[in-house]
Amino acid sequence: MLCRTASDLYWAARNVERAENTARLVDVTLRIALLPERYDRGRKEAAPWRRALDALGLADVVRNRYGRIDAESVQRHLLLSAENPSSVYSCLQAARECARAQRVAITAEMYEDLNVSWLEMRGQTWSRLHADGVNNLLERVKGRSASFRGVTIGTLGRGEGYHFLQLGAFVERAEWAIRLLDIAGSEGDDAETREQAAVDYFRWSALLQSLSAFETYRRLYRGAVNAAGVVDLMLLQEGNPRSLLTCATTAHNVLQTLSGDDSMEVVRQAGALSAHCRYARIDEILEQDLEAWLQASMTRLDRLGNAIHRQFMVSTDVATPVMAARPWSHEQ
Repeated sequence: MLCRTASDLYWAARNVERAENTARLVDVTLRIALLPERYDRGRKEAAPWRRALDALGLADVVRNRYGRIDAESVQRHLLLSAENPSSVYSCLQAARECARAQRVAITAEMYEDLNVSWLEMRGQTWSRLHADGVNNLLERVKGRSASFRGVTIGTLGRGEGYHFLQLGAFVERAEWAIRLLDIAGSEGDDAETREQAAVDYFRWSALLQSLSAFETYRRLYRGAVNAAGVVDLMLLQEGNPRSLLTCATTAHNVLQTLSGDDSMEVVRQAGALSAHCRYARIDEILEQDLEAWLQASMTRLDRLGNAIHRQFMVSTDVATPVMAARPWSHEQ
């Protein structure tokens, strides 16, 4: 397969997955922002929206562009901004362009599905979004992403094109497993009072609901929602289709298929990331430092993404991807 074809399919899948997870990020932030002010420290500074931007390294960008950080500025930037290459708007546009460039490598149904997603998003304005309700748009974005996955599984042959689409989707989803967990867990103080325990329950439950994982949590843990259970579900549980372990293992399997009989560094890195999750223990992660563990995992993931690009997509006919890995820092 040509490098350009592999790159376009990989980034089409990453962009669709990124649009969905950006919608889920706004969803969980909206839920956390419902907490009464007295329960959320720093609420006067729009703390939940600031934490969402911190997880993306975008706080300074939004403050400089809009002059403030609040619900409206963050939603405009993450959902509708054409200047933000990671907004839902830009992601769906980029995914559609990648698919349009590779129409012979995908099915007509896949292209039509992405085209509908882009046309719906292209017509969005802030006034229309405000009138319809943000939640309606978030649900539509999640639905469009699910539709593209379904059409791909149902219509595309299991050749290299399918594997590059799978690879892009699971690498992107792995990144967001870390980012979304970081938002809900960024106030990691132990619950010392009944009031703080109630706030923690609400915050972790909001994350599960935004990921459509509440029922999965109940089925696997059969107890009250708490930090240890949610972190375990998001990082180490194979039963969760969005866990870091599931994503890393799937990416490793796909890369083994793509490599054939060749020994590739990229396969080793994916295997190492999968093992990093498979043999971790949740009690040790929480005892040592969750933040440091997440940062180390994100570093491994960034290296894997760069290795995939070098292995399969470096060619004179392939431009550097617009959607390069973004910084991840609480300091910005």
